[in-house]
Amino acid sequence: QVQLVESGGGLVQPGGSLTLSCTASVNIFRIAVMGWYRQAPGKQRELVATMSGGGTTNYADSVKGRFTISRDNTKNTMYLRMNSLKSEDTAVYYCNTAPSLGPWGQGTQVTVSS
Repeated sequence: QVQLVESGGGLVQPGGSLTLSCTASVNIFRIAVMGWYRQAPGKQRELVATMSGGGTTNYADSVKGRFTISRDNTKNTMYLRMNSLKSEDTAVYYCNTAPSLGPWGQGTQVTVSS
C-alpha cells in the first residue's frame, strides 16, 4: 500500500507564500492522477489541485492563479506552491489520488493569519 506523507505547512501572514510537499513510498505520480486536498474547520474536504501522470494540471477556481502543483519524479515527491495566501486558505492540506482511493495521511496544517 502506498504511503503518502505531507509536510511544509506553517503559519504565514496574508499575502505570503508556502510550499507543501507530498512524499510517496513508491513513485505513483507517473501513473495516477494525484491531488492536493484541504479541509478547513467545520467544512468538508475539498480538492484544490490535480496533476495527471502526463503532467496535466487543474485547479479549483478558489486557488487558480495562486497555487501551482508540480512534482519531482526522482524524489517521489509532489509539491504545492501557494502564493498570495488568504485567510480562507487556512486548512489542513492532504495529498491523495484523485479521486481519493487510498488512506488519508495526517496532513499538514496551513494557517494564514496576521
